[in-house]
Amino acid sequence: MRGLRLNPEQRNAVEHGEGPLLVLAGAGSGKTRVLTARAARLIEEGLEPTRLLAVTFTNKAAGEMRERIEGLIGRSTRGLWIGTFHSVAARLLRTEAPHTSRTRAFTIYDEDDSIRTLRDVMESVGYDPKRWAPRALRGRISSAKNALLGPAEYESEAFDLISEVVAKVYPAYQRELERRNAYDFDDLLFETVQLLETVDGVQDRYAARFAHVLVDEYQDTNHAQYRMVKALASKHGNLCVVGDDDQAVYGWRGADIRNILDFEADFQGAHVVRLERNYRSTGSILEVANAVISRNLARKPKRLHTEREAGDPIEVVRCDDERAEAAWVSSRIEAGRDTRGLNEFAVLYRTNAQSRAFEEAFRRSGIPYRIVGGVPFYERREVKDVIAYLRLLVNPADDAAFLRAVGWPRRGVGAKSLERLGELARAGGGAGEAVEPLAAVAARARHEDGIPRAAARGLRRFAGGLADLRASLPDTGAREALEACVAVFGLATALAEEEDGADRLENVSELFAAAEVFERDDVEDPDDEATDLELFLQSVSLRSDLDEADFDGEAVTMITLHNAKGLEFPVVFLGGLEEGLFPLSRAMEAPGGLEEERRLFYVGVTRAMDRLSLTYADHRWRAGMASRSAPSSFIDELPEEHVLPRLAAPRRGRWRAHDARGAGRRPAGGAEPRGRSFAWQRRLDRGSGRAVGSGADGASGAPGELEYDYDDSQVPLSLGPGVRVVHPRFGAGEVLQVYGFGREAKADIAFEKVGRKKVVVAYAGLRPA
Repeated sequence: MRGLRLNPEQRNAVEHGEGPLLVLAGAGSGKTRVLTARAARLIEEGLEPTRLLAVTFTNKAAGEMRERIEGLIGRSTRGLWIGTFHSVAARLLRTEAPHTSRTRAFTIYDEDDSIRTLRDVMESVGYDPKRWAPRALRGRISSAKNALLGPAEYESEAFDLISEVVAKVYPAYQRELERRNAYDFDDLLFETVQLLETVDGVQDRYAARFAHVLVDEYQDTNHAQYRMVKALASKHGNLCVVGDDDQAVYGWRGADIRNILDFEADFQGAHVVRLERNYRSTGSILEVANAVISRNLARKPKRLHTEREAGDPIEVVRCDDERAEAAWVSSRIEAGRDTRGLNEFAVLYRTNAQSRAFEEAFRRSGIPYRIVGGVPFYERREVKDVIAYLRLLVNPADDAAFLRAVGWPRRGVGAKSLERLGELARAGGGAGEAVEPLAAVAARARHEDGIPRAAARGLRRFAGGLADLRASLPDTGAREALEACVAVFGLATALAEEEDGADRLENVSELFAAAEVFERDDVEDPDDEATDLELFLQSVSLRSDLDEADFDGEAVTMITLHNAKGLEFPVVFLGGLEEGLFPLSRAMEAPGGLEEERRLFYVGVTRAMDRLSLTYADHRWRAGMASRSAPSSFIDELPEEHVLPRLAAPRRGRWRAHDARGAGRRPAGGAEPRGRSFAWQRRLDRGSGRAVGSGADGASGAPGELEYDYDDSQVPLSLGPGVRVVHPRFGAGEVLQVYGFGREAKADIAFEKVGRKKVVVAYAGLRPA
């Protein structure tokens, strides 16, 4: 311990004695070192490991923390309670099983187990899982448990159609879990808090046992975790929490930033230590981070500083579209490979769908990459499901594609029906003959063949829809075939009903973009007789094969901003800095949503060690259509003296920017704008209500400068069943269903005053209620 190098602020936190301690650890300030050193000091000074509880947010972090503590003290920490909130809760529930409704041998259900159970329960209480998406209902129940709302409390607060359904299903779901001697993941926290707060003697025993409680990433705790920690530290009051309110980015998952902001009020006499010395980034990167995050109101004041030099300014790069954006990033990585390893580069983005353009650019350039915390674009479930329909159009004998497509959206065809269909297919072929394709057997499925009537009807409709599409689109392009499949089979509607449907729809819209820009020349040695659709599917298949390549060696890291928290890279490219994408439009519909998006931007900026580039596109495919994009409001917040504006070389393609007078033009490729003023800074034109780009000489709306029309920018509203909206004519209502895609999307809405009506979303003027 004496040889451990600590700065004065870190040492203050490590050597703090009795009483509550709040360590506000800025990005890159060494919080892990402080947490492990404090635990090691307590043990070294005589505290038995069994009397110390350390809580982390990942099992990996818990294992690393234990190893570091043992390395510092030079002996085993046997008996130390260290783990995630959920693992600590499970340990408590097994130990105290006689005080609960389960035995020690209880099962912990994962998400799939929970949804299957919930689907069974819904049917038993009279709710059709086809009408009410089980995943969406599970999301509501999960949020309720994290807020410590049991079935009775939830029922008293039900306020819309979906919550009324949940109020009926929730208690039945809990009874079924109890009957199966199982907990779902959220039950672990909920039931542990109930155990500590309602069973006599349990809280007293554990609070007496744990003389010190240490919690990492405290800014990400939800209400249930807060109550659990408070109960376990109630006897001795020695609660040490480490976190950064400026990196609280999980509000959508139930985390409550008030837990860290109100720590001093909740725990009187708390000692506060601010770790503001950053050991990661250059001065310019930190100045940008400080300038942006300082605009948030819900935060503890702190300012990162470093002993490193200012370094290179932050590049802000304007691109034609997402393909040009990806091409520019790819070219910069290629240029940097002479002096840096590929592991030193990272591409960060707000949504998973953005990875598609980067993946394709890296493949064209032969740059190895890895996707962290997610799956490659063409391996995502909804993308593979949609592609299965296209494969069946091209090849009706593709049984693997048939089995994937027939199962989604649900059409009343279960596993037993598919098993019987397979038997019929095998029976149709004589000795030595090939088995008949499943799609052909499905076209004549009958109840008399041993298939339930509803399933037989669903199979015939499915096969008939494919046959009709195949006949009407003999030489169709990939984009047209994709549109037809989405429309005929209601794929967008099915995705919209899912709890995470907005993200999945975003991925499908990215597939539209890929199909739209596909060219025959993208395939090496294309077959002249093959259709564009066949060649597109061939290219997708090759991409899928490459996704299985071994990227353990040198590779560029691709990662969402949420998954990047806690990581660092010498060179970072942060893409998609556009209004509606980052900050994300649907995130801003929630209270405090803009501040959380700004915290996420702060997380992205502070991942960079040496170089940081921010990119945005004038046009981007979103929600199945091409939209002009306005630069992110976060760009306006950057300190000019630390920023270098750039224009990416234009890509040969369909986009042409338009100047203030409507004349088509292309930006000067690769050049920096004249002077150092921000080419993206905007002012509101009071006469037109449009935001106009300022010229390099400071004159707004000058010829050759882009006009950004916010009405034609990113999609401002995320719609799905249960969303409350306001129509300018019909008033308030609740969305029941969403049909179609892109500009053709329609919504079925139950309005309070005029009843049920269908509206075209693009022209309805809807806004969040």
